[in-house]
Amino acid sequence: MGLSLDVNLKKKSQHTKLLLYIERQGLLSTSVNISELEALGSSQLGPKLLQTLSRVQFKGLAGDFRFMNGQLQPSVFEIINVVGTGERSIGFWTEENGLVKKIDQKPQSVEALSTWKDYLKYIIWPGEADSAPKGWEIPTNGKKLRIGVPKRTGYTDLVKVTRDPITNSTVVTGFCIEFFEAVIRAMPYDVSYEFIPFEKGNGEAAGNYNDLVHQVYLGRYDAVVGDTTILANRSSYVDFTLPFIKSGVGLIVPMDDLVKRDHFSFLKPLSWKLWVTSFVFFFFIGFTVWVVEHRVNPDFQGPKRYQASTIFWFAFSTMVFAPRERVFTFGARILVITWYFILLVLTQSYTASLASLLTTQKLNPTITSMRSLLDRGERVGYQRTSFIFGKLKEAGFSPSTLVPFDTPEESDEFLRNGPENGGISAAFLETPYLRLFLGQYCNTYKMVEEPLNVEGFGFVFPIGSPLVADVSRAILKVAESPKAMELQHAWFKKKEESCPDPVTSPDPNPYVTSRQLGVDSFRLLFIGVFVICIIILGKFTSCFLKKTEGNDSYINRVEKCSCSSKQQTVHNRSQPRQPQ
Repeated sequence: MGLSLDVNLKKKSQHTKLLLYIERQGLLSTSVNISELEALGSSQLGPKLLQTLSRVQFKGLAGDFRFMNGQLQPSVFEIINVVGTGERSIGFWTEENGLVKKIDQKPQSVEALSTWKDYLKYIIWPGEADSAPKGWEIPTNGKKLRIGVPKRTGYTDLVKVTRDPITNSTVVTGFCIEFFEAVIRAMPYDVSYEFIPFEKGNGEAAGNYNDLVHQVYLGRYDAVVGDTTILANRSSYVDFTLPFIKSGVGLIVPMDDLVKRDHFSFLKPLSWKLWVTSFVFFFFIGFTVWVVEHRVNPDFQGPKRYQASTIFWFAFSTMVFAPRERVFTFGARILVITWYFILLVLTQSYTASLASLLTTQKLNPTITSMRSLLDRGERVGYQRTSFIFGKLKEAGFSPSTLVPFDTPEESDEFLRNGPENGGISAAFLETPYLRLFLGQYCNTYKMVEEPLNVEGFGFVFPIGSPLVADVSRAILKVAESPKAMELQHAWFKKKEESCPDPVTSPDPNPYVTSRQLGVDSFRLLFIGVFVICIIILGKFTSCFLKKTEGNDSYINRVEKCSCSSKQQTVHNRSQPRQPQ
């Protein structure tokens, strides 16, 4: 009481001293009621008053009172280390130099790795500790937080509860658990906790997630950690932290391959017109070569049936290997070379198209939206113990068309069977479960829509818990650190290794298929070889009809070529000698 009175008297003394100083300067009369100063208007002596006030200097209760450049200059603050009932000075703070151990100390250069020890004297912390304590513990009575965790039968990459066979202790692992442990390490104080599985007496999972969250409201758990979705109806009786992973409800449907494969798939690379055109040109080329060669080439001579078979044999054998029959005339050689080139292009195109047809898929989703499922009354699946069941009923689905499942394998079986065999047409999953499911069956199913939006997974605490704000801040720290990405890769990417990310990588099953080759693709080549055939046949016909000396001399020269003479000699030698 005496201290407060002394302070008030000193303040009044400083106020009176300032007014007396102003009055001596002739700037203000004391006859004016001081309490009515606020009602005064603008004074012509304002600039002089401002100049006079700027020169006022005196020592008051808060330190030196003085102005510099129109600003009240702060005093030097002494930093005190309170130890028990005593105190000790550990440094000072000034506006010019900041923290210093002594007032007359020169300021140090600011370094990136400097700490308070470089600017202050040795500090004695509470409990006579040498280092700063991490903080207070929750709860203060020394008991550990009882944290409930869901016991799942599927999608155990998020939360998995097992029993150590040796110690019979509970072992809890998963993405949600490791993220919570990282959050606790980022807290500004220590938090002791123990995980308690939410299960029946026989070790089976108990109830759904609404029942688990309700245990916090009843006081049986101090918190819930796991894949618990933040919902409005749940937040009416518990508090959620900020979401540590984003979520939503996605619609998964099977992919149908539109490319049908059967026993005649080897014919599909080429259109029927191209097949017919190719066979016609095979015969046409063989016939043309026979026409210009059979008069001068022994390989194309003989009985009529032999000559007819030679035409087809020569034409079709050029497709796979060099025929044994040789050609002598210049036109026939040009024609054969041109046909070889066309066959090379045709066979390579056929091989590429057939390989594309047998390996490339054209996958389309069987369902495109939730509205189409409602209109058709299809059976759909949802994750058991999830809130999705209630959301689907609100959307208009009949309970008789909703099929629950627990594991990814069970969901895959329902989707493969289809509604005709007691299965389902589509499945609804939250985004984290969806990532795990598609990481396991990426080549078979696809998410086509995200019809329902939810906030995400959060940690559950009682309403009014002081931990909610601190845990939320720690979640932000972990989410912004590399640790969050490490956890994502550790628990999600290990199942997505065989499935590219649909955002950053192309779809492994592109919506394209092989194009069937037609006559238009080779039109120019067929026209070219047809023109060559017409020219050769035209020249041969002209020579045959005119039978001029010049034309006969050309045929005679072909007949008398060295290769033909040698073949004839070899043929004569191979004949058996007739007896005399």
